Amino acid sequence: MNDFNRSLANGGNAGTMDMSVDQGLRSFMLGVYNKLALGILVSGLVAFAVGTYEPLTQLIWGTPLAFVVQFGPIALILFSAFAMRNPSPMGSAIVYWAIVGLLGASLSMWVVLAQMDQSVTSRGGASMSVDFLTITKAFLVTSTAFGALSLFGYTTKRDLRPMGTFLIMALWGVIGLSLISFFFPPSGMMETGIMLAVLLISAGLIAWETQALKQGYYQFAGDQRSMAVMTNWGALNFFILFYNMFTIILSFMSRD
Repeated sequence: MNDFNRSLANGGNAGTMDMSVDQGLRSFMLGVYNKLALGILVSGLVAFAVGTYEPLTQLIWGTPLAFVVQFGPIALILFSAFAMRNPSPMGSAIVYWAIVGLLGASLSMWVVLAQMDQSVTSRGGASMSVDFLTITKAFLVTSTAFGALSLFGYTTKRDLRPMGTFLIMALWGVIGLSLISFFFPPSGMMETGIMLAVLLISAGLIAWETQALKQGYYQFAGDQRSMAVMTNWGALNFFILFYNMFTIILSFMSRD
């Protein structure tokens, strides 16, 4: 997503570092997780506010702002990848919180559906009905899976860089396939296949990103500016992966 991700993927040697006993590393990772947790909380509050307060619901989903909510995160991700070659702590933090807010607003549609208590049909023809209990269950499943995958990435001695490179290429391939699918008649099998692929790729990237952050800590330790930026990018990457897993798990759990 940015220069830090590329440098993390190429630096460090996970097999020769006894990282688990480093207090500085623990403090750094805790900072990333705390920022992620705060981002999840803020996005949940935004989703609930937009989904339950009718004037906000109409403002977001009844005006052209809906396009900003839908495509704004992608635009910001591309902007950060190509325009922010040497990001500042403030700039990376603005990108993080902007994406958190926009994705939180997009989640409000699930809140609206839960309040309506009606079934909806996906583009691929799957019938879905959601309530707040299902949303809660999906969140707990996602949180548990995320924690286990990140713990694996933190503790494993295996070098996950080759896997990460493959998964990033696979993710872009799935994204391209998703865009192409809009030009063809809806297919339930293709929709399910794409969702499963994104779910599995996101799961693998969580472990890889965790290990990359560990390696990056040793590469940039002592450079407070770089550490602050890396904290923001790490939290952002985690947040996007968490969002992907949550929405897909919720979609599957909501199917009738």
